[in-house]
Amino acid sequence: MEFNEITLSKEELPKNYYNFMADLDKPMPIPKGDMSILGKVFGKSVLEQEMSQERFIPIPQEVREIYSLLGRPTPVYRARRLEKKLNTPAKIYFKREDVSVVGSHKTNTAIAQAYYCKKDGFTHLTTETGAGYWGSALAVASTLFDLKCKVFMVSSSYEQKPYKKYLMKLFGAEVISSPSNKTKYGKKILAENPNHIGSLGIAISEAMELAMQDEKTAYCLGSVLNHVMIHQSVIGQEAIIQMQKADDFPDSIIACVGGGSNFSGIAFPFMQKKFKDKEINFTAVEPKESASITKGKYEYDYGDSSGLTPLMKMYTLGKDFIPELIFAQGLRYHAMAPSLSHFVKQGKINAKAYAQKEVFLAAKIFSETQGLVPAPESAHAIKEAIEQAIECKKTGESKTILFNLSGHGLMDLPGYAEVLNFK
Repeated sequence: MEFNEITLSKEELPKNYYNFMADLDKPMPIPKGDMSILGKVFGKSVLEQEMSQERFIPIPQEVREIYSLLGRPTPVYRARRLEKKLNTPAKIYFKREDVSVVGSHKTNTAIAQAYYCKKDGFTHLTTETGAGYWGSALAVASTLFDLKCKVFMVSSSYEQKPYKKYLMKLFGAEVISSPSNKTKYGKKILAENPNHIGSLGIAISEAMELAMQDEKTAYCLGSVLNHVMIHQSVIGQEAIIQMQKADDFPDSIIACVGGGSNFSGIAFPFMQKKFKDKEINFTAVEPKESASITKGKYEYDYGDSSGLTPLMKMYTLGKDFIPELIFAQGLRYHAMAPSLSHFVKQGKINAKAYAQKEVFLAAKIFSETQGLVPAPESAHAIKEAIEQAIECKKTGESKTILFNLSGHGLMDLPGYAEVLNFK
């Protein structure tokens, strides 16, 4: 019998976060502008990790216990039925980050950030969310650490994904449609366009503005910055052990990208580790509708729409860019993480972009063969995995492909219905 699941014991849950900053071949460009803003919105512990050069950062025991409570370590699966459907010699594996109540990888950093904010004396957290995964994760983390949480949810997603809104409220969070009348910047945007569909850049500006007004409120970010990438390293660390248990190793690692957190989580631990001189191809997959890497410029830009953040060098479409409305709301961001952008510029990461319809068609094939419903965001990685597997069929190569299933799409079924024209 061929087994499809590769699991880890609770004892094999990582004890340290891996910090990619310790192993850079070439230093990342330094941010410019007013850095003091970071001290006004982030806690001391999070900022220390943001600037850290230590290769390993211990994961607090309380954080590890909550990781375990929420389903870590997560399994890796061999997608044998998908391989058979494609009639490919490729071996396809995927890391399941959809198993928690939130249904995504976002809890990996939400739990850590909430823990550190509580430790630093904060009582309230504020953030933004696109698809609702990050907002839900921080809502869960906040209630577990007895913190109050306020989430600015991109207005189009607020209307498009009501169940994500309800999930956040179930865990005690206040959810606000962005742009809103709760902040000066939100009011400015609404005055210009009362029916604005919103963007992550705008929602970030609103959440940061709120945090700046209260010393007991910390701003938490779900992607882009170094400390988030560090927390997500638990994904790749687990996957390394699991692939070794499978007596196999990836020739290719794939994940979707919006800000870059789930890609960095699975890829960065593999990138900086040498495995018998094995060359791995890394592919970041973004939506054509918001393609910051494949269509953007590598230059200094703000992380938010109002220009509150320091200027960071990254692939960007410009802080004023409002992405086309798609169901993969978590990928509707104008820029890419500076760290991931740095690796792309060095040629260590490739980028691909696909349109919404072809991504949903790939997700349908995956659902039919594997019995899982992927998030629209994760479906971008599935699309690229299928393309690479088909290429292996053409060449006859038996490559090993690993992708990150960053979340499930059980609350995104209206998107499937609309894009795939279900009656």
